[in-house]
Amino acid sequence: MMRFAPPPIGRSQALLIVALALFALCAAVVFAQVDGERGIAPIAASSDISVTGVEVDVTGEDAQDARAKGWEAAQRLAWERLEGPELSDSQIGAMVSAIVIEQEQLGPRRYIARLGVIFDRQRANAYLGGEEQARRSAPMLLVPVTVSAGTQLVYEMRNPWQRAWAEYQAGSSRINYVRPSGAGSDSLLITYGQTGRRSRLWWRNVLDQFNASDVLIPIANLDYSYPGGPVTGRFTAHHGPDNTYLASFEMTAENPQELPTMLAQAVTRFDAIFARALAEGLLQPDPTLNLGTPEIDPALLRLIEVGQAADARERAERAARERAARERETAETDGTISAAPINTPPPEGSVALYTVQVQTPDAAAFNAALAEVRAASGVRTAGIRSTAIGGTSVLTVSYTGSIQDLAGALRARGFTVQQGNNALLISR
Repeated sequence: MMRFAPPPIGRSQALLIVALALFALCAAVVFAQVDGERGIAPIAASSDISVTGVEVDVTGEDAQDARAKGWEAAQRLAWERLEGPELSDSQIGAMVSAIVIEQEQLGPRRYIARLGVIFDRQRANAYLGGEEQARRSAPMLLVPVTVSAGTQLVYEMRNPWQRAWAEYQAGSSRINYVRPSGAGSDSLLITYGQTGRRSRLWWRNVLDQFNASDVLIPIANLDYSYPGGPVTGRFTAHHGPDNTYLASFEMTAENPQELPTMLAQAVTRFDAIFARALAEGLLQPDPTLNLGTPEIDPALLRLIEVGQAADARERAERAARERAARERETAETDGTISAAPINTPPPEGSVALYTVQVQTPDAAAFNAALAEVRAASGVRTAGIRSTAIGGTSVLTVSYTGSIQDLAGALRARGFTVQQGNNALLISR
């Protein structure tokens, strides 16, 4: 029997095979980087005036009377921090649109709390004036950098510093923040390495993607002393494509549970730093960023195309899920039963976390809504992320099933449910 040996592979063919393998590997890495759940959508900005961190310690005839007096005292203290004219408690209360409970301790006759007070801008401006607040900065792209354990993180994965900026109510700020969600191509375009680039062409391409004029870089360097121990934060504010230093400060959280509170306070201090820099004329957009309409670098163009393709795929999948939910609701209304399409349902017995926003006009509505959500079929736990009496509170719900199933369970409890991307808005 005759055997034939395969022809030898030439050097050029071997190099071609290696190049193709490397290209396939790089493509897999890029798609892996833009896929997944890493985005945190910023809350809707309101133009109302928000005063946070108001501490009260009052007593009353009973717990409810102490709370009422504490909220009334918080309104007066918040108005004094705004340097408003002397008004009666009823006049100040008429301008308050919501009380946000940041932390509270309620005893039989004592109330200790840290509260946030939100004033309606149209009513408050009659006493405060609104001309100075009307002058705002140009659109500023925000790049929140977390430095911890020798790593630098922006949007590569969800992190507390990103969440603190996403949850910041920036409507009353003089800084016009452009806050990316961090999903899709955001993690490719905005990285820690980008803050060290000086190329105006690269910066202009990135800023154009978000309709921004310049960039702000708040850096949080977090040092964990030991597991469960204090967390020291060294915060530095930078601005512009040259990473220009503005200011720095330090804060300490007693333990990891206090870290979100410390970061929320740090965001407020950063906003004050940026507002002061704006008043001093330091936040003027860099004129070297105005390059007209230059050609996009081919490498960056490929990254942008990959990110846009991932965004389009995600939008299509979301639209398909919402369309299926509407069809299922229509079928139930008509009294007919149709098979629901299978969109990669979670494994049997798996538990997922979803965000549920609840309209809570008063404390009784908040308590009732929390009890109803916890009693819904399939709900394991329902934790309180933020409380806004007179506004919209936010819960984190651990649920066995998909978000469509959770929406159905809440509708069965009598709620009106609006579904978004991995979040629900419910009301009575």
